[in-house]
Amino acid sequence: MENKKFIEKLKKGNQKAFKKAYLLYYPKLILSAKKFNFKFLSPDDFAQETFLKLYQNKHLLKTDVLFDKQLYSICKNNIINHLKREQKVIPLNNHYNTFEDEDDANTQTLLEHRKQEFFNLIKQLPEQQQKIYVLHKVEQYTYQEIMEHTGLSKKTIANHIYLANKFLQKKVVKT
Repeated sequence: MENKKFIEKLKKGNQKAFKKAYLLYYPKLILSAKKFNFKFLSPDDFAQETFLKLYQNKHLLKTDVLFDKQLYSICKNNIINHLKREQKVIPLNNHYNTFEDEDDANTQTLLEHRKQEFFNLIKQLPEQQQKIYVLHKVEQYTYQEIMEHTGLSKKTIANHIYLANKFLQKKVVKT
């Protein structure tokens, strides 16, 4: 069975097999991921992460299961995990956008006060979380750009953002 031989090559780390899988399935994974509406990552990010996980966990591949089913399962799990994390993210602007359309001087003062309060909360985060949160939420860096800037993995970046959001949610609810 060709599927079994192909998976055996992947499990052994055969670069030609990985290249073949990448060239054949990368566009298909992007099309699958485009069905979802993501706030932070692109379909390309999910395709890349899928192949990264495939390579890192090649020893877990099963020769008696179709390769494409296993690959789509990895991608689907990445997407589901990411969507769960996205649901827990606080949009930075939601805390003070309600007053943006009004030109009233008092509203602008209140807006600046709330903005300052929020940035004071950000300053309470651990240094690394604060740095990553500001890069992503304030300066609008992508995970990839933060990765290049800090040398951290996407998972670590996502975890820092998740923990920062969790902390900020608790603090905002109290105020």
